Amino acid sequence: MERESAAAAAARRSAKTLWEAVSARLRERGYRRTAEQCKCKWKNLVNRYKGKETSDPENGRQCPFFDELHAVFTERARTMQQQLLESESGPSVKKKLKRPSGDLSSEDSDDEEDGGGDSGDEKPIRSRKRKTADKRQQSQRMAEKSRTSISSIHELLQDFLVQQQRMDIQWHEMMERRSQERIVFEQEWRQSMQKLEQERLMLEHTWMEREEQRRMREEARAEKRDALLTTLLNKVLQEDL
Repeated sequence: MERESAAAAAARRSAKTLWEAVSARLRERGYRRTAEQCKCKWKNLVNRYKGKETSDPENGRQCPFFDELHAVFTERARTMQQQLLESESGPSVKKKLKRPSGDLSSEDSDDEEDGGGDSGDEKPIRSRKRKTADKRQQSQRMAEKSRTSISSIHELLQDFLVQQQRMDIQWHEMMERRSQERIVFEQEWRQSMQKLEQERLMLEHTWMEREEQRRMREEARAEKRDALLTTLLNKVLQEDL
């Protein structure tokens, strides 16, 4: 139990160091994220990947970084399967190794009967060596497993950073394109407004000319009417006299 708790504590320390390294790499690239934020982001991506893969496999590729996550988990499953096969093949090898030891022990017992008493002391030493070798192999497998998982996480994070940079570049290009389109639209709008203003001025000028001509015609009619009335009045007055 103490060895398991020590291994768990070492794994937690290595995971914390990993996320701190990820946070430092992001900070170098201009993204201010804490180790806890990186860890939460990773968990969210994994949950979304697993949810898409189980609930909707056909549309699973809509999950962000689906291909990268699928490659990492596939490689991890393959590695774990290989380690499981190696661990299962380990006891069989040990059994094969135990059989000659049993023969040797029988031979040693024969030697004991003949006059040797040393085989009784060699058995505990041999078992302790075997246990030490098993522990060493187990620790090596755990170290290889942790290195494989850390390297896969590093590769996934590297792909994430590359894709994030690509998305930032695409976003900047899209914003520049929209800015150019807005400038062109504003220029066209100004030109159309200028044309409308010119047309309005021309229509207003034409209307004013027409009004001036109508006013002049009315004044001419009024003058003629006044002249006619004046003539009639003068004629009437002369007749009365």
